[in-house]
Amino acid sequence: MPLNQGAQHQGPQPQPEHALEIVSGAGFSGWTTLNDTIMGGRSSGRCSAGSEGLVMESQVVEEGGGFVSCRSADFVPPLDLSPYRGLALEVDGDGRRYKLAVACADRVTGAAELIPGGLRWVAEFDTEPSGTTRVVVPFQRLTASVRARPLGLPLRFDPRRIKRLQILHSRFNDSGGLNPGFRAGPLRLRIRRIEAVP
Repeated sequence: MPLNQGAQHQGPQPQPEHALEIVSGAGFSGWTTLNDTIMGGRSSGRCSAGSEGLVMESQVVEEGGGFVSCRSADFVPPLDLSPYRGLALEVDGDGRRYKLAVACADRVTGAAELIPGGLRWVAEFDTEPSGTTRVVVPFQRLTASVRARPLGLPLRFDPRRIKRLQILHSRFNDSGGLNPGFRAGPLRLRIRRIEAVP
């Protein structure tokens, strides 16, 4: 399946043997910054893409918001990753705890787009203080969240309609409590590659 082709779902698909690259290197060029300034915070940062991937450089300020992020443009059509079990990220971390957020297109009602702040499917992951780490996030670990708070509804993640990916560092964790791996101050994270894994 070509990466940007949203295939029609036609029952169970054969399990793929290999990972599918979603983005790597200069392919991150369409990613943009979204920080807590949208809610009155004072964190700042930027995303820059090159041959070795996406670099997120930020100055994180806890008061007034406490999050920084980089996110992809919308995948058009949405990605159908239903043959895969999750996403793998290769990152050069700084010891902080980050969050992967996935947005899905709602082809039936569009209700997800009507929720202020947007419905996202999120999972946290740790990084090492130095070196490159491969992090695997199974789709079954993703939980529905709105503005860093669990939605608490019996929703099921649909890997057939993935429209956007986002990497965040936030003072809140998946359950809405405080992120023990949060640190204010200068931040630098390199994301070398994101793949869908069987």
